[in-house]
Amino acid sequence: DAILHAFGPDSVAEVTGRSKRVLMRHGRQVVERRSSSSNRAETDAFQSGRKKILVFSDAGGTGRSYHADANCLNQARRCHMLVEGGWRADNAIQGLGRTNRTNQVHPPLFRPVATTIVGEKRFLSTIARRLDSMGALTRGERRSTSNGLFRAEDNLETPWARRAQLALFTALRQGKVEGMTIDDFERKTALTLRTPDGLLHDAENMPALTQFMNRVLALSIGDQNTLFASFDALHAGILEKARQDGTLDKGLEDITPAELDLTSEEVIRTDAARRCLRLS
Repeated sequence: DAILHAFGPDSVAEVTGRSKRVLMRHGRQVVERRSSSSNRAETDAFQSGRKKILVFSDAGGTGRSYHADANCLNQARRCHMLVEGGWRADNAIQGLGRTNRTNQVHPPLFRPVATTIVGEKRFLSTIARRLDSMGALTRGERRSTSNGLFRAEDNLETPWARRAQLALFTALRQGKVEGMTIDDFERKTALTLRTPDGLLHDAENMPALTQFMNRVLALSIGDQNTLFASFDALHAGILEKARQDGTLDKGLEDITPAELDLTSEEVIRTDAARRCLRLS
């Protein structure tokens, strides 16, 4: 609605499941009903170039094409703003695939969007993890699904992030997190980090990483910024050390040789048409 009010319905194509919407007409708010054929008409308006902005939801995330098709009038490069990717990796892939298809003049530019509320990294993290997992399961290579859209720092549900979480708890107990004590953290998140003796629990009894991230989302914006500033610094340091040690799992990597020399040839099979298959 904010986008429609800012740019006007004559510039914004909407492909959603809404049956009615509120628009500004001549300075007044009016209710406009949308028919079952509205989505098709809006798609055509965008692909033909009559409307330069397209907003689509899950209802428009399958079965439609919004790419810079060579057969369409609107061949401008698509800038796909991923405002809300959803929780299901397959739905996220379907949505991203609407603007990245065959016969396109330009590949799209994907931009995952997050606000300055740092707790929202929780949602980007889930999308990144599930896309990586989906690629690993379907093709044996995590990059096949996320295609480098997310960095290692974006996935906060890894063993490296777990180490950063435990390091953050230790820093809280030692009073090294500026602006928050361990007492404040336990009171505000309702998470118990210490035993009755005042010592930290062992790693197995600490709150799960996902539970920790969800509780952080319930904190005030200032507290979120305080915790994530320390968490991000610890996480980045752990990842950098892992890169230097060569222990950071990056999935499959392409290694390009500087030079190749043919050392030998051997005929391993000759078919009936006398075509040779050589193994070098």
